[in-house]
Amino acid sequence: MNKLSFLALFLLVSFQVDAQFLEKKTLKSYEGYFDFYYEESTDKIYLKVKDLNTEFLYVNSLASGVGSNDIGLDRGQLGNERVVYFQKAGNKLLLIQPNLKYRANTDNEQERKSIEQAFAKSVLFGFKILSEENNTYVIDLTPFLMQDAHGVANRLKGRKEGTYNIDASKSALALERTKAFPKNVEFEAMLTFKGQPTGRNLRSVTPTSSLVTVIQHHSFVELPDDNYKPRVFDPRSGAISMSYMDYATPIQEHITKRFIIRHRLEKKNPSEAQSEAKAPIIYYLDPGTPEPVRSALLEGARWWNEAFDAIGFKNAFQVKMLPKDADPMDCRYNVIQ
Repeated sequence: MNKLSFLALFLLVSFQVDAQFLEKKTLKSYEGYFDFYYEESTDKIYLKVKDLNTEFLYVNSLASGVGSNDIGLDRGQLGNERVVYFQKAGNKLLLIQPNLKYRANTDNEQERKSIEQAFAKSVLFGFKILSEENNTYVIDLTPFLMQDAHGVANRLKGRKEGTYNIDASKSALALERTKAFPKNVEFEAMLTFKGQPTGRNLRSVTPTSSLVTVIQHHSFVELPDDNYKPRVFDPRSGAISMSYMDYATPIQEHITKRFIIRHRLEKKNPSEAQSEAKAPIIYYLDPGTPEPVRSALLEGARWWNEAFDAIGFKNAFQVKMLPKDADPMDCRYNVIQ
C-alpha cells in the first residue's frame, strides 16, 4: 500500500470513528434550538452545531444568588447579553462575539468589511471538534459552562469580601433547569467558590463563608427576524437607549446612532384609533410569589395597560400567573421573579 492510499484509508477510518462519537456513549438527549446531550458518567454536555457563522444571542445570569443587596449578586440577575456565532478554525469551533459598537450600515460589502477589520472582536471560547458529519459538529460545552461567566469572584473581590476561585471538586452541572426549547436552549452549572472571607456581608448570608455556592445560567437564544422597526431616541422621552457608531453615515450627519429599547408592538388594524395588538406584551408572575405580594404585583403591573390604552392599544399589556406547564427559562415567557 503506498503512502497516499494509506493516508486516504486513515482519514476515512478517522471520520467514521468521529461520526460514531455520540453513538458509543450513554447519553440523555435534548432537542431544541441547539440539540445537545448529557453524559452522566463524566458530567459532560455535548453540543451539536449545525449552522456556522449564524448569529444568536448568548446571555449569562444567576439562577441562585448570594443573598446580600450590598454585594449585588442576586437571584435572576442578568449578566452580559452578547450576539455571537460559531466559526470553524482548523480542528476547533470558536465562539465569536462581533463588535457591534462600530458598524457600517451600507450595501457596500468592502466598506462593511473595512470597519469590521478596523476594530477588535472577542473570541469567547474555543472548542475542539469531537465529531464532524454532514457539516454538523459536536463539541464538549462543559468547560464553557463551568467557568465564572457572571464574574462572581471579581464581584466578591471588588466588594472587599475576599479572594475566591472556583473549586472544581465541589462544582457540577445542574440539570433541573438545563432544557431545550424551540427558540432557545438553557444550561446551568452549580459553582462553588473557595476562599478566605474578609467582609461582614458575605459572612452574614453564607452557612460556611469560605465556600460560596451559586448556580450560573447560560442561554443560547434565536434572534428575531428583521421586521422590527427601530425608533430613534429622543432625550425628552425618558426612554432607555442603546447606541453605536455607524461609519457609513454621510459626513454631514452625526456618526453616533441612538435608539430606544422597546417591545415590538403592532396594531391589528393600524387605521383604527383603538386596536388590539398583533402580539400583546404579556408578563408572567413567578408562581413562588406569596400573598399578599402576589395580588399587589398583579394589580400594580396591570396599571401599565392604562398607558398603552392611551396611545391606542386595547389590552396590549397583560400580567398573568405563569402556567403550570410552562418553564420560566423558556424565552417565550417574560417572567417577573
